[in-house]
Amino acid sequence: MSIVERWFGAGFVQLNPLLQQLHQQGGKLHGQVDLQLGRGLAGIVGARLAMRLGIPTEHTPVAFQVDIHGTDDCLHWNRCFADSAVLYSRFQPSGSWPDGYWLESTGALTLALAVDIRQGGWYWRPLKAWLHGVRIPLWLLPRTEAYKRIENGRYHFYVGFSLPLLGNLLSYSGALQLESATAELCDHAP
Repeated sequence: MSIVERWFGAGFVQLNPLLQQLHQQGGKLHGQVDLQLGRGLAGIVGARLAMRLGIPTEHTPVAFQVDIHGTDDCLHWNRCFADSAVLYSRFQPSGSWPDGYWLESTGALTLALAVDIRQGGWYWRPLKAWLHGVRIPLWLLPRTEAYKRIENGRYHFYVGFSLPLLGNLLSYSGALQLESATAELCDHAP
C-alpha cells in the first residue's frame, strides 16, 4: 500500500481511478503548460516568483515534466519546466484524510496542505507556513490555488499565486500524459 493510500484510507477510492493509479505506482507526466503572468506590478512580482521557482517566462506554452513517486515516509514531486533545473518538493503526511495534511517542503518554504476531494480531483488547501523553520502567517505569502484532476483521460493541473489588491501574479496549468518509458527528468535527475 502506497503512502498516499495509507494517508487517504477509505477516502482513497473517491479519487479518480487514474489519480489512484498514479499514486499507487508512481509515474512521470509530461506535456505543455500555459504560463500566465499578472499585469503591471503583479506581473513584475510574478516574474520574480517564476524565476525563483525555475519557471522560464520567455515563451508559452512551456514543456513540463513531473516525476511523482512515494517512499515509505514521504511523497516526492520533481518538476522541470523546459530545460531548467529540477524543482524538488517533498511531502510528508501528518495525520490522515480528511482532517490531516501534507507538509510540502520546497527549498526554504514549508507548507501544511489539507486535501479536498471534488469530483475525483485533488485540491490543495493551505493551512500553515514556515520559512527557514520559522512559522509565518499565511497572509504574508501569495494566496495559492492548486489542484489536479482528470479531464478526458489526461492529468489536468493548475497552480496559481495571487495577492490581494494586485490579483494574479503567476499561474501555470496544463493537461499532461503519463509517460510509458522511463526517461531522465530534464537530464538533471540524480
